[in-house]
Amino acid sequence: MLDYTPIPQEQIHAFDQNGYLVVRNVLDGDHIAELIAVSDRLIDSDRQTNRQTNPTGLYDGFRNTVSLDDVYVPLMTHPRILPLVVHLLGSNLQLMTSHLIYKYPNAPDTAVTHRAPGWHRDYMQAMMALGDYSIPRIELKCAFYFTDLSKPKSGNTMVVPGSNLLTKRLEIPDGQADPDHAIEPLLNPGDCLLFENRTWHAGAVNLSDHIRKGIMIGYGYRWVMPMDFRRQSRDFVAKLSPLERFLVGESYDEVEGFQPDGGANPLADWCRENHVPTARHYGPGNKMNDIY
Repeated sequence: MLDYTPIPQEQIHAFDQNGYLVVRNVLDGDHIAELIAVSDRLIDSDRQTNRQTNPTGLYDGFRNTVSLDDVYVPLMTHPRILPLVVHLLGSNLQLMTSHLIYKYPNAPDTAVTHRAPGWHRDYMQAMMALGDYSIPRIELKCAFYFTDLSKPKSGNTMVVPGSNLLTKRLEIPDGQADPDHAIEPLLNPGDCLLFENRTWHAGAVNLSDHIRKGIMIGYGYRWVMPMDFRRQSRDFVAKLSPLERFLVGESYDEVEGFQPDGGANPLADWCRENHVPTARHYGPGNKMNDIY
């Protein structure tokens, strides 16, 4: 199970207000090298199952990547990231996506204002059903980057701080490529960028000489449909720990009757053992209230 490391309240507050957070030095050099070696082999393969490419040829990658090689599985329960996700979303979680993305350099004459993908919020199905006014925080992505993004225009994920709290469409002033206050976080190999589904984000142009390599591990509530899978293969599930099986949507107990609370939950047990809120509810003034 997870070790407990206290999460500074300032980190939680900053995420609530800004909709994103950068955690430095999450992956060490050996782990990064292993992830790159496996990812390069996948990208260089002719495998099409789970593959997601872009018509421009500037993107390549795979969905449900955790099921493709054991090297990705520990990212689901990373000891510095999953506890933070629980603090930000609560304990009733499951894996929503594990998306390996290779973003290739743009042509040298590409405009610095080029954005691919353009400005958007995540989990389109929920956006289509609920719209900007009422969409809640239901998903959180953790983008682990393997390559150097410490200089601007390296294909980084751009964000608009505070856009997670907007209840209307994001406005981009005439003649501008980006909304006001947009930023391009500068990241080192092994850093992790966390952002929620309501945070408006876009892909910066990549005018570097290298591929942006990384994987986005996304979590959402267990009552929300995952994006990458409906049910994982039995062979894959058999390799997982009890917590990992829970995170890919499997039951944590053998009770067959109706359980209004969703049944046994190892993350909720972990919360109670460590005096961490099991849930987060919105209160008056759009503030988060912790529920123990």
